[in-house]
Amino acid sequence: MSNARQQIFNKLNAARPTPLENGSAETARNFARHNFSDDQKLERFCAALDANHAQVLTIEREQLIQTVHELCAQNGWQHAAIGTSGLWHSDFRKGLENIQITEYQQTIDQWKDELFTTVDVGLTDTCAGIADTGALVLWPDIHQPRTLSLVPPCHVAVLRQSTLFDSFTDIMLSQQWHTQMPTNAVLISGPSKTADIQQTLAYGAHGPSQLIVVILKDE
Repeated sequence: MSNARQQIFNKLNAARPTPLENGSAETARNFARHNFSDDQKLERFCAALDANHAQVLTIEREQLIQTVHELCAQNGWQHAAIGTSGLWHSDFRKGLENIQITEYQQTIDQWKDELFTTVDVGLTDTCAGIADTGALVLWPDIHQPRTLSLVPPCHVAVLRQSTLFDSFTDIMLSQQWHTQMPTNAVLISGPSKTADIQQTLAYGAHGPSQLIVVILKDE
């Protein structure tokens, strides 16, 4: 091992991170907090997503199945991919009953041709939403893999309004990520886009070209 590499390892091993005490956590929270009201959080969140070319629907909880039905009809979806469980798994299956459904319970090699060529939409839960940036926070796992939100041409994400937070810092502190740090957190703020080619903005170059966020009003 080179001396430079060993020196880096020695510094890392010698470091003693200090966990946030209550006072420090409160200081961090106050630093990042905007103190939005519930209505302001929803308004800012929706405005930011809209500015990023995402479609946002705010509905009552009992309207979720019918909303998925209507989205299928409006967009002409024929094949949807969902996870094997989740908060809205039953609602997804009922809302998609008129089209083909594939539950993601195989390895990617076993169904990548189907996933990349015939699936029109992937539906997922969300962990939270960030009001000041209009971003969704997902915690993919074996039951709802990250692929569902990254590969199909359209991603439908369902979010409870009560899980909207002022900022990313607010989410981490409120949900105590330090005690249950996710192995993989995904932040999504709109359809995929790139301006790499001739500085022309194009959507759907490396992921879903359409993002639909369904917000369930607090009961």
